[in-house]
Amino acid sequence: MTREGAAARSTGTRWLSDDERAAWLANSAIMISLPAALDARMQRESELTFFEYIVLSVLSEEPERTMRMSRLAARAAASLSRLSHVVGRLEKRGLIARSRIPGAGRATNATLTEAGHQVVVAAAPGHVTAVREYLIDQLEPCDLAALSRIGTAVEAAINRATAPSGTSAP
Repeated sequence: MTREGAAARSTGTRWLSDDERAAWLANSAIMISLPAALDARMQRESELTFFEYIVLSVLSEEPERTMRMSRLAARAAASLSRLSHVVGRLEKRGLIARSRIPGAGRATNATLTEAGHQVVVAAAPGHVTAVREYLIDQLEPCDLAALSRIGTAVEAAINRATAPSGTSAP
């Protein structure tokens, strides 16, 4: 019996096969390297972090360019604390305005300002070029379809695992 087999029997852990481990390591490189490369390029070309761009971009696609902060945090895959910190920086730059939602306790909206809209529109072509260069143009059409299926499946698994008890994930 292999060492992994003995360890799996004693701990109940399903260790990765060689092929699974290779796939995991390749995916880990994408999860770590791609955001870092996009972030460096965004900062160099647009003076925005990748996360700041995502926040501005999400707001730009909303009616009235406004969204509740808690929903924006979910859409940007960030904690409310991280989002609040970044929105504060963007607010100081005049790119976002925050406002309390009347009758909703401490709930707050974030609104993309006209200056913020101009910044995200100016940054979008560089962002898309980088996404194409680093990812999309490296794939065959069948790879693109597989990547879409993989991303959807992984996101669904994460949403199921992180949904509060008694609720369904979005």
